[in-house]
Amino acid sequence: MGDIEKVTVQAVSSIAEIDAESWDACAFGSSAPDASRGYNPFVSHAFLKALEESGSAAMETGWLPRHLLLQGPDGELQGAMPCYVKSHSQGEYVFDHGWADAFERAGGAYYPKLQSAVPFTPVTGPRLLVPDCPDKQERQSLLLQAGASLTNQLELSSLHITFLTEEEWKLAGQIGYLQRTDQQFHWQNEGYASFDDFLSVLASRKRKALKKERREAVADGIETEWITGADLTEAHWDAFFEFYQDTGARKWGRPYLNRRFFSLVSEAMPERIVLMLAKRDGNYIAGALNFAGGDTLYGRYWGCAEHHPFLHFELCYYQAIDFAIERGLARVEAGAQGEHKLARGYLPTPTYSAHYFRDASLAAAVSDYLRRERRAVSHEIALLSEESPFKKSDTDKI
Repeated sequence: MGDIEKVTVQAVSSIAEIDAESWDACAFGSSAPDASRGYNPFVSHAFLKALEESGSAAMETGWLPRHLLLQGPDGELQGAMPCYVKSHSQGEYVFDHGWADAFERAGGAYYPKLQSAVPFTPVTGPRLLVPDCPDKQERQSLLLQAGASLTNQLELSSLHITFLTEEEWKLAGQIGYLQRTDQQFHWQNEGYASFDDFLSVLASRKRKALKKERREAVADGIETEWITGADLTEAHWDAFFEFYQDTGARKWGRPYLNRRFFSLVSEAMPERIVLMLAKRDGNYIAGALNFAGGDTLYGRYWGCAEHHPFLHFELCYYQAIDFAIERGLARVEAGAQGEHKLARGYLPTPTYSAHYFRDASLAAAVSDYLRRERRAVSHEIALLSEESPFKKSDTDKI
């Protein structure tokens, strides 16, 4: 156990109160996270700080920071858990509106609640940020216990840890959290040398369909470009934000992120941003924002000023595959939902969340629901996997 019994727990109201190198050392096992193949940009201090400093994740938007810290005997940071007190369920992508409605009809108050997540970011990654060490699991268990204790102390209804890793999900289940599963669609790089190499492993009909979509996407004189690092300018962000606002207004009623966020995150981590833009007649007409991790390209936001058939697929899925192949990345995670991704080579992959409820009756009702939901999700993943666009046998000739 070492000094684990001497650890203290603290909740802070801003990521800016935490030393960036110490936070990243917990998240990635190093204060120089770029050296890690498992680097996930969304749990980095820089990304979370951009969300808070821009006002995108703040009390005014219903995301009040309450980050949990494990501190050793000398005050050193030994673990952390990004947390927010929420007054709604927006921007989470793990839907609990039904639980809230049922609890409130029964006379309970579902909001406020505690959320351990990266705001507006449905990407699997660590939530119990502890570096590799002999007592890593004990520290993670302490964070889980501290999260439940903070929920009780603040008299919140519940704690929801969303898009955590499978290992963290299993640990949470072992200490009494309720377990939930869902699915996303991810593309896996099997060592392809080019997009055509990837196409060669698809069934003939699917391969022809993808080739046709790529041709038609740029048929109207459309050009695409990748912009990253020092090449990113405020003019690029102005163009992309216009596209993002249009999509956000149609999907959520209002965009979650403000314009300042994009400037801040671009300044903080430009080498991790890949902005894919489409241009026609010299003007930008559409864009897709991606973040590059240690071995994964994460697709985040898309928007357009003009509609062109298949341009969404081209920028969000096919260009992402091109980039991953060129850079030797292991996978592309193209965001939440979307069975249409299956035909484009993105396969169903489980995602995980863990939940703690103060009210025993609500916990019992949700537990029963989740048992049935987990079976349904597992069944659906199996069925969708059978519909894979990849060749089923050697009889499918090119």
